[in-house]
Parts: sequence; C-alpha cells; structure tokens
Amino acid sequence: MSEATDNPKDSPAQDTQQVLRDWCHELLEALELDNLEVDIDAVLGLAGVAAHSIVRPAAPLTTFIAAYAAGFAAGTGQAGERLAMDSAIDVARRLAKARGDRSGSGE
Repeated sequence: MSEATDNPKDSPAQDTQQVLRDWCHELLEALELDNLEVDIDAVLGLAGVAAHSIVRPAAPLTTFIAAYAAGFAAGTGQAGERLAMDSAIDVARRLAKARGDRSGSGE
C-alpha cells in the first residue's frame, strides 16, 4: 500500500461513512468504551443543526455537552445508555432549532 492510500483523508475513493465508523470504533476502544453503540448519523445531525442554527463552532460544543449529559444520566442510573443518548440528542436538537428560529437563522 502506498503512503498516499494509508491516510484516508488522501484517498478520494475512501468511503466517508466507513472512515467515520472505523474512527469511532478506534476511539471507543482507546477510551475503553468498546461496548458503547454510537449513532453516528444522530450525532452528525445534531452537529449540523447546531452549526446552522447557532454558529459553526457550536457543533462540537453541542455534541460534547449532549454526550456528557447522556453519560451522566447513564452513569447515575437515571436512564439506560441508549435512552440517555437519544434523550440528550433530542433535547439539544430542539433547543438549537428553537434558538435558530428565534434568531432567524434556523432552517
């Protein structure tokens, strides 16, 4: 394999979804969260709503805070992992959309 194809960012033929799945798996493994299921589309969707409804830098901030809230809820037994993540993403998405609607920048 040539050096250019070793880096997925350099390979236009590389499937973006596969790169994201691989990166997610690698990161979860490194953080010892191997059994955690991540809905990549939901996370990216939330990031998109935050970026377009608030400002672009709100995307990583919003996804981080939603994930933290989900982890806290699951860790304290308030909800199972899936419900905690789905709920946190839903709350963050609704809040970001409402903020965008109020400021006139919502989609």
